Amino acid sequence: MPPKDFCPLCPTKSDKVVTEIPRDNYDIVVFENKFPTFSRTPGRLDSNESTSERSILSYSKMQSRGICEVVCYTQEHDLYLEDMPLQKICNLIKVWQDRYLNLGSKNFIKYVFIFENKGKEIGVTLSHPHGQIYAFPYIPPVVLEELSSSKKFYKKNKKCLHCTIIENELKDKRRIVIKNEDFIAFIPFYAGWPYEVHIYSLRHIGSICELIEQEILSLSVIIKKLINGYNNLFGFRMPYVMVIHQKPTDGRDYIYYHFHFEFYPPYRTKNKLKYMAGCELGAGTFINDTLPEEKAAELKEIVDKI
Repeated sequence: MPPKDFCPLCPTKSDKVVTEIPRDNYDIVVFENKFPTFSRTPGRLDSNESTSERSILSYSKMQSRGICEVVCYTQEHDLYLEDMPLQKICNLIKVWQDRYLNLGSKNFIKYVFIFENKGKEIGVTLSHPHGQIYAFPYIPPVVLEELSSSKKFYKKNKKCLHCTIIENELKDKRRIVIKNEDFIAFIPFYAGWPYEVHIYSLRHIGSICELIEQEILSLSVIIKKLINGYNNLFGFRMPYVMVIHQKPTDGRDYIYYHFHFEFYPPYRTKNKLKYMAGCELGAGTFINDTLPEEKAAELKEIVDKI
């Protein structure tokens, strides 16, 4: 945690106390993480493995070459994403588009992962509204599994798996939380978290860069409504993990994949967190003791009032 009364993500107001942003004001700022998981220039791999260290089982290695960025949404320390005017959220989406294009254009980057961790329950140490971007030198496992399933479905049915899920949700209606002319937000049938919500573009697109101006505005409305719905659910700012899933940047064709957001809020009631424990961590199986239809109706009732 930073020292009390000091935020490294606020603007620098004094020469004596310099933050990560050496300006006295800003709108949206992106800079490389001071403590990155990946590095542009990682250390070289040790190829001089001694004979005694070799065995019948060999592990593959690669350099952790990548880029980690921090995205500060606003200079205002207590102005969260859901509090911002729609135009401000639109601008943030355009920044995400810019970073996806810029980072994804580098030949050593295969996947651009945009996300936000919010709240101390998630492990966040800086409360200033911000997100992160990890530009991976490989496609991460969860996305790889989604891509594999989507590809198999497309080959068999000549249709996008995600578009088919959207069609089913529109017919069923029970799991829909918010819908407008460009996006749908719903608790999926296969949700692992009680209030997990996915936001899908109704139009089949592969990445955030394919959004047109009207869709950017529609997405801003959905994001703002959903997070405020979370906040009104239990009467406090809901912590969450927000991730953007989109096509890799390795130059291959991913016509079968569909751009979407996923939100994972950890609370299952006002006073109880949903923990990842034995069955989830050890067996890879989520135990969700709630019905997505019931939780969607509960959340929708609150969101409709916003």
